[in-house]
Amino acid sequence: MKIYTKTGDKGTTSLIYGERVAKHDIRVEAYGTCDEANSAIGVALSLLPDKPFVKSEETLTIFHKIQTILFHVGAELATPVGKEVKWQVKQEDVEDLEKTMDEWNEDLPQLTTFILPGGSSAGAQLHLARTIVRRAERVATSIGTDVNPIVLQYLNRLSDFLFVAARYLNHKLGAIEKTLHEDVEN
Repeated sequence: MKIYTKTGDKGTTSLIYGERVAKHDIRVEAYGTCDEANSAIGVALSLLPDKPFVKSEETLTIFHKIQTILFHVGAELATPVGKEVKWQVKQEDVEDLEKTMDEWNEDLPQLTTFILPGGSSAGAQLHLARTIVRRAERVATSIGTDVNPIVLQYLNRLSDFLFVAARYLNHKLGAIEKTLHEDVEN
């Protein structure tokens, strides 16, 4: 099977069910940004050390599920209004993120100030993924009322989750989180 179709050569692409839209359509921007975030998460996971850490298999399983659901978020955003959604994000998906965040947060040092994105390579990449998810959320809200509210809730919670996940991986990998520099004046 060939990967290229040549159908997008003139600046259009298909939504689910075949409706053609411009490649700059807000729906394409929304699901494309979800795809970008998913790729950033994949890069973060590829940067994990070969040596397992405590709960590393469980962590990878959680991320596999998140990447799958993020793919489903993109599919919902790529489904035209009035068409059946093949993969629907559910409230329990949001609740799973919350549960994992609460569990992982228990292992982390309490935040007393802002931290800068960074730490381990994997942690830094998750911070980048977090900002991409925030952008996906902003773009998805631009679509308007035609977006499943749970999709917006999931994106919002996912960005929170990725913040906690970056801290969690940095902690598990022994990476230091840097705080704001005290000598910088406002």
